[in-house]
Amino acid sequence: MIRRLYDWVFELARHKRATWALSGVSFIESSVFPIPPDVLLIPMVLAKRHKWIFYATLCTIASVLGAFLGYFIGAFLYEAIGKPVLAFYGKEDSFDQVSEWYNTWGGWGVLFAAITPFPYKVLTIFSGATGLNLITFAIVSVIGRGLRFFLVSALLYWFGEPVREFIEKRLGLMFTLGMILLIGGFVSVKFLF
Repeated sequence: MIRRLYDWVFELARHKRATWALSGVSFIESSVFPIPPDVLLIPMVLAKRHKWIFYATLCTIASVLGAFLGYFIGAFLYEAIGKPVLAFYGKEDSFDQVSEWYNTWGGWGVLFAAITPFPYKVLTIFSGATGLNLITFAIVSVIGRGLRFFLVSALLYWFGEPVREFIEKRLGLMFTLGMILLIGGFVSVKFLF
């Protein structure tokens, strides 16, 4: 089953509209969607390594634009949309605690979430809801998301075939590690806030 899923994602990565899918996933992941764009970014770079800069740039731009959607949700639609999204991640009750922390450390929190498997959308919504300075938000989002996507893409460009062979030989292990990182990010939300 994992092999079929892997093959399907690789076929999707080679599809003529793959860049649109990557843009869409990168955009919506920054505000509400739980699956990170790396699911498409990795096979796309491995399939066309010469386009690694293009894919990393596309991912970064779409993700930062999506982060502004998350900020907007937090700032203007917190009650209607922001609260239910935060409730989905188990964080609706920690708003006051996080607001106080955000007054001092919000930029660092956004940077942390932008780079790590931590659910970035939680902090984009909190940023808008708590009124984090928009310029600070924009700068740390560009730096964090750019660092993440360019680092992943560059490593795949430089070490592409060995990485692909390693992944293909250990699909079960890689799937398990990916799920641990994804679930770990969501669990960390519960304990960090």
